[in-house]
Amino acid sequence: MQDLVTVFGGSGFVGAQVVRALAKQGWRVRVAVRQPHLAYKMRLLGDVGQIEVVQANIRNEASIRRAVEGAHAVVNAVGVLYETGRQKFQSIHTMGARNVAAVSKAAGVDTLVQISAIGADAESGSKYARTKAMGENAVREAFPGAVLIRPSVIFGPDDHFFNKFAEMAVISPALPLIGGGEGRLQPVFVGDVAKAVARAVTDPACAGQTYELGGPRAYSFRELMELLMAEIGRKRFLVPLPFAIAALIGKACEILALTPWTPPLTEDQVELLKSDNVVSGTLPGLAELGVEATAVEGIVPAYLYRFRKGGQYADEVERLTAIA
Repeated sequence: MQDLVTVFGGSGFVGAQVVRALAKQGWRVRVAVRQPHLAYKMRLLGDVGQIEVVQANIRNEASIRRAVEGAHAVVNAVGVLYETGRQKFQSIHTMGARNVAAVSKAAGVDTLVQISAIGADAESGSKYARTKAMGENAVREAFPGAVLIRPSVIFGPDDHFFNKFAEMAVISPALPLIGGGEGRLQPVFVGDVAKAVARAVTDPACAGQTYELGGPRAYSFRELMELLMAEIGRKRFLVPLPFAIAALIGKACEILALTPWTPPLTEDQVELLKSDNVVSGTLPGLAELGVEATAVEGIVPAYLYRFRKGGQYADEVERLTAIA
């Protein structure tokens, strides 16, 4: 079974694209998820029998052991953007990552790819960033040859960035510019991240390397909000929001984490925005993995159209309005 790759979190936003990329390369893929009955569609991303879905929880070593049995490579794409229930930053980003690395090493897995994040820093004021850094250290300790992938903000059809702010723009007369909107981000396309991970699985030369993935250019937060509004055809006030006030709003919004609703902002996310989220330039990136970075402008029109007035028929509505 040397052509088998196990992908933890393979039904998520990033994980699903990783599974698709690996399947296109001919790998057999085992998708390890907490709730396999909700991930049955994953089998449609490959040929008949190429993709299987199994139950696993990275907090449970026995389930990890079953999921990696016979695998040549393992990809850990599990991560959370905010804490809820048992899904805590420490248990997922640090302890869970360590469990996957240790069990994979003991099982004789040849290649491990850990998806982390730009900004991972043990000294960060953000718990998300601290636990990502702790997870990287734990992975390297248990599996020294692991490949670390650090993407910037990831965008794509189901992203939690452009979609979230577009939803806000539909119902709100204003959008917040946290910290004044001068913080810089370097959005990277989810398809490019998936290709990079697939290359890391395939190429032995990637072993032990850390890669920072960013798009072709960096934007200020304000620039991204202006781009978004231009794309969905809505004019909204951009209101500078000091970090202190944003943190209070984020703390209040965290109550939604106790419900089925996703909090639009958390205190920890505000802390993250205090630092630029761009590649450092000192580590290899997409180019070294043979992937050409895709621009934001070339992708977002394909999925943000639904937030325009008229949705997919927006252009026709505008034409008829002009005629009238």
